Amino acid sequence: MSDNSSSSENWIWGAYSPLGLSIALIAFLADQLHKWWMLSVWELQLHQKIVVTSYYNLVYYSNKGISFSMLQMDGMGQYLLSGFAVIVSLAMAIWLAKSGDSRLMAISVGLIIGGALGNALDRLHLGGVADFFEFHLYGYYWPAFNIADAAIVAGVAGLLYDLVVPSRKGAANQA
Repeated sequence: MSDNSSSSENWIWGAYSPLGLSIALIAFLADQLHKWWMLSVWELQLHQKIVVTSYYNLVYYSNKGISFSMLQMDGMGQYLLSGFAVIVSLAMAIWLAKSGDSRLMAISVGLIIGGALGNALDRLHLGGVADFFEFHLYGYYWPAFNIADAAIVAGVAGLLYDLVVPSRKGAANQA
């Protein structure tokens, strides 16, 4: 069997796929369990806000748009955004399988996939993404977010770090 045929057979599963997809599952479950807790146990949607500190509140916002509540959509728009998140997640899983070359990249991709799928499920189940964490300082309020959003941001930061900072393995090969 040639190298080309073996690599094309593994387009869906690579060396770091188990790590990346395990991280995706953990991020997804953490996000969904937290949302269940906030909405079913605390019933946060019944309160305007819970002041935790002078700079942090627990709130409930249903974000029907994309990042920072841009492009607000109802109805079919939520299905379109969910479908887009699923397609991007599948593409990232394939990218992980084909080009997985570091643990950091696998963890980062897993965080993005888990967060995207968590928010996609919200759109289908709740009609928008449930956001709870609200930070503010001196009258400036950062947009509310959730665990899935934090996972996506951490994943993107990890990918950028992995892209910008040369790996020790690559540096050792050049020496």
